[in-house]
Amino acid sequence: MKEPDLISDMKESQAMQKNDQKTLSKTDSGIKMLDLANLKINQKIKVLKCNNQIKELHTVLRDSETSHSDFKFYSDRLIRLLVEEGLNELPYSPTTVITPSGCEYDGVKYISGVCGVSIMRSGEAMEKGLRECCRSIRIGKILIQSGDEDSKKSSVIYAKFPKDVNTRKILLMYPIITSGTTINLAIKVLKEHSVPESNILILCLFSTPSGLQTISTLYPNVHILTSEIHSYVPTDFGQRYFGTE
Repeated sequence: MKEPDLISDMKESQAMQKNDQKTLSKTDSGIKMLDLANLKINQKIKVLKCNNQIKELHTVLRDSETSHSDFKFYSDRLIRLLVEEGLNELPYSPTTVITPSGCEYDGVKYISGVCGVSIMRSGEAMEKGLRECCRSIRIGKILIQSGDEDSKKSSVIYAKFPKDVNTRKILLMYPIITSGTTINLAIKVLKEHSVPESNILILCLFSTPSGLQTISTLYPNVHILTSEIHSYVPTDFGQRYFGTE
């Protein structure tokens, strides 16, 4: 399968975020450009194509005036788009079916053996979108205790997966990547359960360049799909989605 043009997608995303970037300091801008330059050579990191629909969703979710009901509604829309794109990364095999008119149709079928894993609590916001696309999919849970995303004292409190998790493709769900600490701990737990790095696909709504770089450096075979790479990410996503802010 032909790899997507990640460089073109990033350039397009950067162009549409030009107004946001004007507010960044020269130092922050320089760091972001350096991080993005490093990310461009990693084809395991993919970004949703930034069109006006995606940009509007990003705008609404960043707006401090957005109500809780609207925030949840637009979040669910963005999550669904991300999940749908993530499903393209799953394994499919050729198949032939017979139509009601008796004709043969050559298509593909989804190969079973996929498991969703949400990092509690904010990652649970993405479960609905996954179940709407894959009704019978099994979902595991990981609970990581941390004072904040940058804390080096983070620890895994709880983890539960299907018994055959090591044979499945994993859709690891977490809406925000800042430093990458939480995601790295989750990947470590999955690897302790004998899940190969190459079987893990991270689904993330908003990501910082430095966070993605940290993850891809530590776990180079892990695949990542995000809707946006930006120096500023809405770290209050979980609180606003569940109405606990």
